[in-house]
Amino acid sequence: MSSGRFAFVRTTTFRLALVYSVLFGLFSFLLLSYLFQATVGSLRAEADQRLQAEMSSLELAFYGFGIERLEQSLIERALVPGAPFRYQLETPQGERLIGDFPNLPVTPPNTVGVWGNVSLTIEVPRPGAEPTLTEAEGRIVRLTTGHVLLVAIETGERSRIVRRITQAVTTAAPIGVLLALIGGIFISRYAARRAEQLTRTTEAVVAGNLYVRAPVQGSGDEFDRLATHLNTMLEKLERLMASSRHTGDSIAHDLRSPLSRLRNRLETALLGEMSTETARDTLAHTVEEVDRVLATFNAILRLSRLDAGAEGRLVRFDMREMLLELADLYEPACEDAGLKFESEIGHNLFVLGDRELLAQAISNLLDNAIKYTPENGSISLKAMRTNDEIIIEVSDTGPGIAEDMRERAKERFFRLDEARTQSGSGLGLALVDSVADLHKGEIELLWAHEEPEPFGLKTVFSLPRER
Repeated sequence: MSSGRFAFVRTTTFRLALVYSVLFGLFSFLLLSYLFQATVGSLRAEADQRLQAEMSSLELAFYGFGIERLEQSLIERALVPGAPFRYQLETPQGERLIGDFPNLPVTPPNTVGVWGNVSLTIEVPRPGAEPTLTEAEGRIVRLTTGHVLLVAIETGERSRIVRRITQAVTTAAPIGVLLALIGGIFISRYAARRAEQLTRTTEAVVAGNLYVRAPVQGSGDEFDRLATHLNTMLEKLERLMASSRHTGDSIAHDLRSPLSRLRNRLETALLGEMSTETARDTLAHTVEEVDRVLATFNAILRLSRLDAGAEGRLVRFDMREMLLELADLYEPACEDAGLKFESEIGHNLFVLGDRELLAQAISNLLDNAIKYTPENGSISLKAMRTNDEIIIEVSDTGPGIAEDMRERAKERFFRLDEARTQSGSGLGLALVDSVADLHKGEIELLWAHEEPEPFGLKTVFSLPRER
């Protein structure tokens, strides 16, 4: 995004805010128009209806009983206190017979029987004060006898209400549009500022800075959620990059020893005479070293595929059968190593997972237990289900892992000092951890025994239960 004080004007958020302002202004105009029509229009319609009813009544009196009855009706109506109507009846020669005006305030029509609409200003007497002027609307007609009849209704109060409503509408409409525009500008600037923060974060990442993080303001809006997800992605990317650098160093370190031994053995064999037995022994050791190197590469390749999501076909199956097979397989292996083996496998251990990967993960845990448990020790394999999880536990009576080293033990190629003398690549727990992530589970490393002093390792492998 280009910088500048008014750069937000070119943003999508500002355009959306502008559209919002226009729509809000249009809505305000329509709403105020409706209110105007519902009030002012209603007042006008009511006045017209009352005036029309009065005129119809007077017409009935005239056409039914003549001019005398009309005069009498006008006298009766004029005597009604508080009546809003004003009347004027004049002769064909222009002389006033009955009326509230000294003279007819408007020019009478020449056409007989046609009512005309008029607007006029009349005086309203006030006791002990000067009369006031008020507005009125009326109907005027020349009767068949030549007489002129004017009927008017006071509209001063209505006019004052109309003026107030009109003033309110004309004042509120621009204010509403202005507030909508100000609100739209504020919203657009806020959104543009948050988007700019995310843009600067991504630009820093593109420039190679994986330690930068998007600011989270704690409002919980979509920008905060996006920033949180972005930060989670950056943390994972940072770990992957660090892991890649560490993996490269570890591969070089761990493969240098077997390759150096392989080269030295082959060089020694070439320098001297070899018997058939010596040649076979050299080739056997060579194959053993090559197998160790290939095993390391295969483990790295499988871990990479797991992290990339390229491995794993998840199906619903019962782990009980697989765990029973592993128990049958590792029991004689433990006996050969002088270890006691126990298993306790529950029922209905259904999960959504990859059978081969889960079997490989449990095998890695059992292999580690056999490798690091001294003779006459014991190993146990347990599996149970809870309301939400399937839990597999592998426990041993070996030295265990100190609490401050347990997270690092899950890293690739990490090996404890006491494990340096054992064969292995340091990828066993890393693979188990990746398999757990693939299945939305987790592994936890604990002490297997707490007394008299903590010893032994208990690995708890938890998986979501599939019902």
